[in-house]
Amino acid sequence: MTASAQEATPAAAEAAKPYLTLAELRARYGDEASRYATIRGLEIHYKDEGKGPVLLMVHGSRSSLKQWDGVVAALKSRYRIIRYDLPAAGLSGAVSDEAAATVQPTDIAEGLLAQLGVTKVSFVGVSSGGTLGLFLAAKRPDLVERLIVANTPSDTVRTDHLVYPPAFAKALADSQAAKFENLEFWNAYLSYFSGDGSRISAETRRAYYDMNRRVPEKNPVALVAKIGDGVEAHKRMAEVKAPVLLIWGAADPLLTPKAAATLEGYLTGTQVSTILLPDVGHYPPTETPARVAALVAAYIEAATPTK
Repeated sequence: MTASAQEATPAAAEAAKPYLTLAELRARYGDEASRYATIRGLEIHYKDEGKGPVLLMVHGSRSSLKQWDGVVAALKSRYRIIRYDLPAAGLSGAVSDEAAATVQPTDIAEGLLAQLGVTKVSFVGVSSGGTLGLFLAAKRPDLVERLIVANTPSDTVRTDHLVYPPAFAKALADSQAAKFENLEFWNAYLSYFSGDGSRISAETRRAYYDMNRRVPEKNPVALVAKIGDGVEAHKRMAEVKAPVLLIWGAADPLLTPKAAATLEGYLTGTQVSTILLPDVGHYPPTETPARVAALVAAYIEAATPTK
């Protein structure tokens, strides 16, 4: 189904919920920096800003390229920063059944960089966006000079250890009963996964809510980089040769500092450095963009300068 058809024919059961079509989201969140490219038949929303060495930034699950707004604002005066919305997230188009079956997440990154004439990047990713970066570095050592990843899983993610506070437990139960995640849910979600929820602005909370109330897609996570059972993922992690910086929000209830040590253990073919942010949760670039930007620049310019 094409994006336009999907927008025009939401199921009757969905009509009573306040979903937004892709067109409505683009009208609300597209701006003068928004660009669109077709990669493997998929319409990809991206931004290409600044001048200098190239950084490729990829967001995590349930997020969009807006996750990097604060980091980009701090760094675009000295770097060229390319970021994109994974299909079918943010303002990117839908994923057809054919694309879901034949396209790999790394294909989108490779295709976009090729169209833009970019042959060398420092990859910056968070959560599953970091997983994509590891896979890309293993596949294309000629393309990825270094990796900076935050709170990225290395094994199948488990949630049985999570203890929810009453507010989030109620919001979660209500959303499951309604089969819809309202703004109250997203406020509770972002506060729970943050070290300090007060750092997440009302504007950011609204954007998460809006992006996640897009008219439901048929293949919403087909092109999110996945660990799966871990067997193939761990092979690829061992193939990474580019140096890696792990920036870890140590207050993350989902992926604790132990997960950072586990990921480091799989990266046997390269040099790994780890920085723990004790007061930060699962989304460091969203919660503390200035600190993340400073660490990115220091790692590139001081720790791993280009020869």
